[in-house]
Amino acid sequence: MSGAGEGLDYDSLKLDRTGQAEAFDSIGDRYDEAFPHKEGQVGSADWLLERLSPGARVLDLGCGTGLPTARQLADGGCAVVGVDLSAAMVALARHNVPEGEFHRADIADLRPGGPLDLGGFDAVAAFFSLLMLPRAEIPLALTMIHGLLRPGGVLALSMVEADVDDFAIPFLGSTIRVTGYLRDGLREVVEAAGFTIEGESSYTYAPESSDVPPEEQIFLRCTRLD
Repeated sequence: MSGAGEGLDYDSLKLDRTGQAEAFDSIGDRYDEAFPHKEGQVGSADWLLERLSPGARVLDLGCGTGLPTARQLADGGCAVVGVDLSAAMVALARHNVPEGEFHRADIADLRPGGPLDLGGFDAVAAFFSLLMLPRAEIPLALTMIHGLLRPGGVLALSMVEADVDDFAIPFLGSTIRVTGYLRDGLREVVEAAGFTIEGESSYTYAPESSDVPPEEQIFLRCTRLD
């Protein structure tokens, strides 16, 4: 498989997560208060559940507080494994979804040969987690997700539509750095990583917090090409 990350590897990148985890540690459960309406996320997780058998292993990549996705997938009979860079978010996820398995780890830790080997998955949910990576790393992360999925596995992915790369924004009293693509660019990088896009939806979202501007959210529903 010729992936979007061909010619690149994690060893060639200088990863800078400065302030990213600390921002979410300080936000804690205020995150769910600021983002109460998650129809796109819930709908995409429903799409995953429609394609999965009871007991399917699902990776919630950037699980946050575990709400709503890990909770929804666990209620749907899946074995949920969550990963997040923020220790506070992982603690909340363990409380909200006690039957799940949650790890405080960087996305890069899941790369082949990396420090966290979680095995294979039937599905991956990556809701706004790739948003936190610089653009040079996103093809690598998508190729890594492809490798974590079993043949025929499914991916539910969301990003914010914006032509920015590692761009600092105010976020609930903290500052985080985010990356986005315009719609066609996002589709291109996902398909180049070895996925076929089965469906797409978008939502204009205005968070409850006044310091977070309205955004256009894109949800892609994808299947791994073998």
